[in-house]
Amino acid sequence: MGPALTARRRLLKFFWIAGVAAVATVAVSLAWTAIGGGPLGLHGLIALSLGVMGTVAMTWALMALAFKSSREGWDDRPDDPDKP
Repeated sequence: MGPALTARRRLLKFFWIAGVAAVATVAVSLAWTAIGGGPLGLHGLIALSLGVMGTVAMTWALMALAFKSSREGWDDRPDDPDKP
């Protein structure tokens, strides 16, 4: 895997996260309006977008750490009798 492919994958991940955040922002904004909340102003939409992106990024990072920990054996007990 070359550096160009790695950079492309990072960019694709970023756009995927931004797309999920955009869809979630629109969904929450529509739900807010549907339940009778006032229209969100520009600052409200910016705060909502940043909050959704932060939540998605934190979820992705924590899941990546959980998989890395599991893959490298950090979750195993030190006194595992099945391992030689």
